[in-house]
Amino acid sequence: MSKSETIEFDPTKKHAPAKLGRVLVLGLGKSGKAVSEYCSDLIGSRVESLTVAAGVANPAVSEFASEIEAKGARVLFDTFDFEESYDVAIASPGISEFSDFYLAAAAHAAEVISEVEFAWRESAKDSRWLAVTGTNGKTTTTALAAHLLKECGLKASAVGNIGDTCIAAVAAGKTDCYVAEVSSYQLASTRDFCPDVAILLNITPDHVKWHRSLENYALAKKKIYANLAKGGTAVVMDATNDVVRGFVRELKATPDSERGFAYIPMGTADGIHSSMREKCGSANAAYLSATDELVAEWNGVKTTLVAASKLQIAGEHNASNALAAAAAALALGADPEKVNKGLTSFAPLEHRIEPCGTVAGIRFYNDSKATNVDATLKALAAFGAERPIVLLGGDDKGTDLSELVAESEAHCKAVVCFGDAGARFLAAFEDSKLPHYSAGKMEDALDAGIAHASAGDIVVLSPACASFDEFSGFEERGRVFKGMVAERARRQGA
Repeated sequence: MSKSETIEFDPTKKHAPAKLGRVLVLGLGKSGKAVSEYCSDLIGSRVESLTVAAGVANPAVSEFASEIEAKGARVLFDTFDFEESYDVAIASPGISEFSDFYLAAAAHAAEVISEVEFAWRESAKDSRWLAVTGTNGKTTTTALAAHLLKECGLKASAVGNIGDTCIAAVAAGKTDCYVAEVSSYQLASTRDFCPDVAILLNITPDHVKWHRSLENYALAKKKIYANLAKGGTAVVMDATNDVVRGFVRELKATPDSERGFAYIPMGTADGIHSSMREKCGSANAAYLSATDELVAEWNGVKTTLVAASKLQIAGEHNASNALAAAAAALALGADPEKVNKGLTSFAPLEHRIEPCGTVAGIRFYNDSKATNVDATLKALAAFGAERPIVLLGGDDKGTDLSELVAESEAHCKAVVCFGDAGARFLAAFEDSKLPHYSAGKMEDALDAGIAHASAGDIVVLSPACASFDEFSGFEERGRVFKGMVAERARRQGA
């Protein structure tokens, strides 16, 4: 007999057992703490016991552990030698499904799920979910989709990898529509997760070490729409991307009655200005018109929205992100006029081609969120005819740099290579005619960029690397960069 047939479910929630039983939480990062806090408040009611496998002890984790232990939880440090069985294990996203830690939990639990799955199950039956994933662009798309839905009068919140964790937002009970940025890590451990509308952006090589292969990475992303037939409406898909377009072909080949939900392809193999409806007869489509207007054809209705030039976020990739958010909002029933208003009022996010000041007439942009080559490629193309000096480097992911070199030659005035990745990046430009310079740390790269720039030029931090050689994350890197720009503006003038 299946679990759904033997367990009593709470009729007020999406798919939550009336009794959670014995709960195991893996990891005490941000999501692990949120799940542990949520479950510790249920000990003695819905939770029979709570065990937290916290990993390595440190002062911050130990303090939190003491708080939940006072509520009756058991916290394990430096071990995953589990001796009992659990009804559910909830894994933090940093724990690979192939790791010994994860596999040990799976051997002792009826199921292992992610925090996103857990939060969706626990959310109110009538709540709505819009889930966003992809290698690049998901944070901007998530924030913009939440902005559009708020403009339409919904109590929408951006959650997941942006804002509060999903379970913290569910616990707060102030949201009717959860707009969730979800990673491949989180999607890999979903089972029943069924958003009302999903967005699948581009898929390019990233996090392959965690997933063991690019195929596993892509399949994890694909799980964002795996259960839509159980109650979802549509998935918006970036059909300009080769991998995602393959998924579109799979959906097209599946009869409507068998598929159970609609799909909205954005663009075609020819680019974002091409309509899959015109080219291949798709029932729905989203694209940029010949005059650069955002167009969504959904459920028999063609909606022409604002021109990309009216957006405050720069670049064709951001026009694509805006198109995805708008198409998803329309699929949720949003008012086109209010969507238009929201599109034009949305401002750039921090660390994503974010204007951050001028020094001696040189303009600076913080694109610290560009932690892989594909994200940097989008930034290079975002400035049109202007040719920025781009600062590249940091903690090297070891990805191929040939396309980065070619696109830098096409779009840039010069590049400065810095950090642990600096030597390898510089070597990649060795035979290039594009001016390329070496620097030690990020601050050295900034000063090198200033030295080789003139008034009217642009200098962009778009590293194509992680930040861990110098910083705790891309957020710290970006804020430090902005502080350095501001300090030089004070010394040298704007």
